[in-house]
Amino acid sequence: MSIYDIIFYLFAAITLISAFFVVTIRNIVYSAFFLLFTFFGVAGIYVILGADFVAMVQLIIYVGGIVILMLFGVMLTNKITSVAIKTGTSQIVPAAIGVGMFAGILTATLVNSHWRKVDTAPLLPTTQSLGLMLISEYGIIFELLGIILLIALIGAASLARK
Repeated sequence: MSIYDIIFYLFAAITLISAFFVVTIRNIVYSAFFLLFTFFGVAGIYVILGADFVAMVQLIIYVGGIVILMLFGVMLTNKITSVAIKTGTSQIVPAAIGVGMFAGILTATLVNSHWRKVDTAPLLPTTQSLGLMLISEYGIIFELLGIILLIALIGAASLARK
């Protein structure tokens, strides 16, 4: 077992345990914090797989944006304590059957597939090739998207002023 395997299992454990707490904890603030750890674990797995650009996008978009937005939404909602949250157990049997079928299919696929050990070469960063493609091949599209986003920002600011 190499160091990459140990780090992968560590990030997988962080992701699975925190995702379990996201769906089982009744306090929405704690659930949002565990969602932060889930997204962080997924980003770590992306780094191990050599997808550094996807990992950075995961951190910037999900961890930096969605979780912070959710936390501000929870903190700014002053009537969150008076809302009755009901958890019913009427759907637990169909959910257990669905999860069991999915786990069976996944296990059968893993058992019947022929895995072979491949020597891994040092991983090169993907951001350099993506940056070169954005500047050279897709330069015009990149510039037009920037202009469209600027127009949307100006429109949102003018609507907010009224």
